Amino acid sequence: MLGFLFGEALRDLRRAGRVAIAAILLTTLSLAALGGFWLVSTNVGQAAARWRDRVRIIVYLKREVPSAELSALLERVQAMAGVASVRYVSKTEALGTLKQVLGKDASVAEQLPSNPLPASLEITPNAHGAMPDGARALIAQLAAQPEAEEVAGGIDWIERLARGQRLLQIIGLGVGAVLALAAILTVTTATTLVLHLRRQEVEIMRLVGAPEFVVRLPLLLQGMLQGLVGAVIAIWVLIAVYTIASPHLEPLVSQTLGLERLTFLKTETVLALMCAGTMLGAFGGWLARGRAQP
Repeated sequence: MLGFLFGEALRDLRRAGRVAIAAILLTTLSLAALGGFWLVSTNVGQAAARWRDRVRIIVYLKREVPSAELSALLERVQAMAGVASVRYVSKTEALGTLKQVLGKDASVAEQLPSNPLPASLEITPNAHGAMPDGARALIAQLAAQPEAEEVAGGIDWIERLARGQRLLQIIGLGVGAVLALAAILTVTTATTLVLHLRRQEVEIMRLVGAPEFVVRLPLLLQGMLQGLVGAVIAIWVLIAVYTIASPHLEPLVSQTLGLERLTFLKTETVLALMCAGTMLGAFGGWLARGRAQP
């Protein structure tokens, strides 16, 4: 029985002709657009996560902290929400770091009459503290400490990167939704066309007592096949674009976002796209089935 139903679905697909091809192409476009935005969003998200791990918040202190008070200060800061670790940087260590940065020009720092650099706390935030909201709350809490002169944290661009990722996701969903609607309507049209072509055959099947699901299920399977074929083509399009474009884009991405390699979609994402295509086709076939109820 199952073989008969699939055979009927394939025969109906051939009958639909160009309309079925148009439905497959629209499904391909919708899922390729969604998958493309998903691919870009995934890599941007990985870049943002990588740079969050490198975020440091620097608290410049009003004075050098005496040894007797340092332990209490470090424990107080370590206990704050959003702090993974904290390290004290003395004025002497800060000057030594400056000399290393200056390299051959380190003699300029040696000519200073006194050390102008402040002591500071170098704070590594945890996952919550590296997020925009958590970082803002942590910076406000650090700035309220009596020892703090100024607090510096490089989270502004991470916020912009996170907003860009969300914008890409919204655009991808919007474009994919519009094209998916067009694909559903085209699948519905193709399936309805097949219904008209085989209306006499359907009437004969009903007269001989064929169950209704035997009459209608091939139409649903036809839509599912169109959606699945469109999804498979979309995935191969994404693979081809990724294979061709990634070697040329990776040097630029490495310099701007710090990613050594671009990542393709995960296996579960590919399967989700295939399921989405199948469901799009099934929905289109179901709509056509509803139109043609006896």
